[in-house]
Formats: sequence, structure tokens, C-alpha cells
Amino acid sequence: MRYFIELAYKGTNFHGWQYQPDADSVQETLNKALSLLLKTDIDIVGAGRTDTGVHAKQMFAHFDSETEIDIPQLIHKLNSFLPKDIAVFNIIKVADEAHARFDATKRTYEYHIHTMKDVFENDGSYQFQLPLDIDKMNEACKILFKHTDFECFSKVNTDVHTFNCVIFEADWKQYGNKLVFTIAADRFLRNMVRAIVGTMINIGTGKISLSDFEKIIDSKDRSQAGFSVPAHGLYLTKIDYEYLK
Repeated sequence: MRYFIELAYKGTNFHGWQYQPDADSVQETLNKALSLLLKTDIDIVGAGRTDTGVHAKQMFAHFDSETEIDIPQLIHKLNSFLPKDIAVFNIIKVADEAHARFDATKRTYEYHIHTMKDVFENDGSYQFQLPLDIDKMNEACKILFKHTDFECFSKVNTDVHTFNCVIFEADWKQYGNKLVFTIAADRFLRNMVRAIVGTMINIGTGKISLSDFEKIIDSKDRSQAGFSVPAHGLYLTKIDYEYLK
């Protein structure tokens, strides 16, 4: 029997989602907890990978169990057993062929920036104090919708068959001293969101123009794009599946 697990985590103390030898990962932490509580070896499969320091307000993963699970009891036990920076919201029985990664139809990320020194934001937001032209940055968002090949924003030497992504949503909003960039797509390349944000910051500070932004995308060259903003401001916020409403 296959189950989806819905969870959130603060990525500060983890070396990303995926298992790594000699480093704490969210995947390994969940594997150990589930294996102990279900008294069998569990190997969960995540909806995607988040890098070191990246957070998730909503993540899905799937695992298999040979026996029926008491879902409310397991959720309670997991939340008691797991460290304080991982929370399990739900466990859902799904079809045997359901896949947390391949069946996802849309993923949404946010990037958080604070524009004044704030001791309470340091772990979950990037401090950037230079003035930013948010209107220009939102104009750059519109340019993203015209393209599907985002190789210029991808980490180099990644093992992918295509750099094509369909972007459904992209915009900047300001809440006082806080800026939030939201972007949704069918898939994302490694480091893509952080590279887009860094490049848009260069637009917001006037270092590059909107026409430069378009040329960068057409170049397919990562070295032409802007810097990658720090991981701690990035959140995976939502994953959509056709059969989970």
C-alpha cells in the first residue's frame, strides 16, 4: 500500500532534502522515524529536492507499507518523535502507482527579502537594504512568461534532459519592509529560483535593464545571469496534484 505524507520543515539545520552521507537531511530523518515506528525499513521518495538551508511550508513524499496504517496515530507519533523543525500535517492513502515526484503538476516557491535590519528575520529572509524598483522587477516577471528554456538560471553540470519549464505565476509583493517573490511552474531547475531572484535584484537596483534580462534568458548562459541569493530566504510553499484537492 502506498501513502503520501504531507509535511513542513525549517531547512536551517539540514543539508537539504536528499540523503547525503555524513550530513543530516530531511529525507534521512523521516526514513529513520518511519522505519522505527512502523518496524520495517522505509525509504521515502520526495516530490523534489531542496538545497541546504531551503525551507518547505508544504512538501509531499510517498512511502510503501505492507500493512494498513492507523493514520491519526502515526501522525501523532511522528510529530512527537521528529525534531522540532519537521512537522507532519497529513498521511494519505493513494493508488499504488501514485508518485510524489512525477505526478506533481505545479510547484510554488516564495523568496523573502527584508529591507531593514531585523533580528527576527535572519533565519528565514535575506536582508537587502539597497533601494529596489519593484515595478521594474514585476515587469521582468512578465518576460518570464514568454519563455520556456531557462538554462541561464540553472546550476551548471546538472543531470537533466531538458531546461524547459512552464511558468504559471511570477510576481513581487511588498509588505512594509518585507518583499515576497512568488513563482509557480510545472518544474524547476536546480538553483533556478535563487538565480532568477538575484538577476531581478540587479534589475531593481538598475544594474541591468529589462532588455538585458531578455538577452540573458536567450543566451542560455548561467554566467550571464545574476548572483544566487542565499538559500535561507527560499521556501517551497505548495505542490499540486490532480488527485489531491
